[in-house]
This record gives sequence, C-alpha cells and structure tokens, in this order.
Amino acid sequence: MIGEARGGKVGLVGTGMVGSSFAYALMQRRVASELVMIDLDPRRAEGEAMDLNHGLPFVSPMRVRAGTYDDLADAEVVVITAGRNQRPGETRLDLLAKNAAVIEDIVPKVAAASPSAIQLIATNPVDVLTQIAAEAAGLPHGRVLGSGTVLDTARFRYLLGEHFRVNPRSVHAYIIGEHGDTQVPVWSLATIGGVGLDTFVGAQGRSKDLVDRERIAEQTRTAAYEIIQRKQATYYAIGLALVSIVEAILRDQKTVLTVCSPLEHLEGLSGPMSSSLPTVVGRGGAEHVIDLPLTPAERSAFLQSTQTLRKGLDEVRGIGGSFA
Repeated sequence: MIGEARGGKVGLVGTGMVGSSFAYALMQRRVASELVMIDLDPRRAEGEAMDLNHGLPFVSPMRVRAGTYDDLADAEVVVITAGRNQRPGETRLDLLAKNAAVIEDIVPKVAAASPSAIQLIATNPVDVLTQIAAEAAGLPHGRVLGSGTVLDTARFRYLLGEHFRVNPRSVHAYIIGEHGDTQVPVWSLATIGGVGLDTFVGAQGRSKDLVDRERIAEQTRTAAYEIIQRKQATYYAIGLALVSIVEAILRDQKTVLTVCSPLEHLEGLSGPMSSSLPTVVGRGGAEHVIDLPLTPAERSAFLQSTQTLRKGLDEVRGIGGSFA
C-alpha cells in the first residue's frame, strides 16, 4: 500500500555537519525505528549518538547508536555523507579523486553488511560519486541513488514562491542535470497550482512579466556558494532533503524527487552516467525515471550537463584508476 506507515532501520556513514543534520531531522520526522551512525572517528559518532539520545524524551521512541559496518545488518536504507570539502589550492578534480576513493571503500562494505539496503549517496560531487557507487556496489539498478538536485529543486521552488508570494509547496518546478554549475531549470514545465508561469498571476499582480528568470536561475545555482561564504558550509536543508528521500523509501511513497541515478543511452555519452531527473522513489529506490517533455533547448542543456559529468568521471578514472 502506497504511503504505508512503517518504521525501519537506517544507517548513516559520516557524522559531519551534513550527516548529523540528517540524523537530527530524521529523529524528529518519526520515520525510522533505529539509526546506526558510523564514522572514521568512532568517538565523533558516539558523541553525536549521545547528544541525539538526550533529545529522545521530546520525540517518538527511536533507537540511536554508534556502530560499525557489521551493525548495518538488516538496514533498509544507508545514507552516505562521508568525504571531505574542497581545500584551498585544490581543484575540483582533486576533490573528486579523493572522495571517489572514500566512496569506493565504503560502498562495498555497506553492501556486504546489508545486501538488501538501498544506498543513498550525498557526498559531493554527488552525481559522479553516485555513478561510482552504483558500479562499486554491484546492486540491482535503482538501489544506489544520490541526492542529486533535490536541494536545488527546493531552492528553485522557494525563489519562485517568494516572487509570486505563494507557499513554495504549491510550486511545481524542477532543476535537472548536474548538482552544480551546469544544472538546468525547467521553466517550460513550471506551474503554480496547476497553472503555468506564463499565465499565473500572484498576489498584487505578480506575474510572469516581473519574473527575472536569469536572476532566479543564478540564485538557485549559486546558493551554496553564498551560504558557504557566510557560514563555511551548508547542512540544514540537505539534511531535510535526505530525510524526504529516506521517508519515500521506507514508506514506499512513490514520491517524485529529482534524485540522480545511472542513466543509459543518452546522446553523446561514452557510457552510463548518473544525472538528475524527476524519479519515482519508493521501496525499490529509484524506481522509475520520468521522461520529461522538455523543449529542444532544455533537452540540449540537460545532455550537455550530463556530458560534463561523464567527462569528469572519465578524467578522474584516468588519474586515479581504481581511486585507491
């Protein structure tokens, strides 16, 4: 039954700011019955678990504990946030190579401990790392997915809601392609309450004529940079985004989310590549990728974005081989 309420065991690998924000949000959402937290620094995981446990009297019962990979047995979803941020003087390719090695180390361990678990990747650059993870895990198609542009889509909807002065939950609009600089806003399919942006008029006459599409697209694309300049990292919103994905899986909600998962047979690609499109997410993970009726310009931009991701994957493989 779609949306059936059920608790489940969730694993988390990586208890930095993103991982701990996810754990905090998960505890409040009343989705999981158990959370196992793993970190390269076991004391960090223990400290986070202790802190969360002290908040349990204020929420629904849930077991929260630090553990090892063996403790992931029977987990239904494992979220992977482990990795590190880009450092001064380091290129994006350098970061990709280092985090690729991290993912290639973690994913097989998770698969061995809990072969039936869905693996959800949040480590950046998430698109390329999701592709690497899917190949390293050796799991059926759809059982490894990434957070993709779920957060970018939320930012896009927020900005449109601000412009038209409506609740962003009433905005249906997508960001597809890369979680990064080549992301693509799908203006042609954006609606508010079922009405396209070309005809929607909001409060006080806020209409399409006042929409600065270039500004909104840029603010969506550069939001992370702006936040990092002010507070060094982003973690609250992505933590909530990850909980929404986990909830869709545990409760088999069949929710449409712009996660990333391996795509095949796209024009101009030398092989499969993980990229973000609206996808039905349920107990099987990324269950069905929706074929959007994009405009020719949007489709071209999406293909170029995915080709950029594939180029990054090919480059890092040329440098790192097995990423060891």
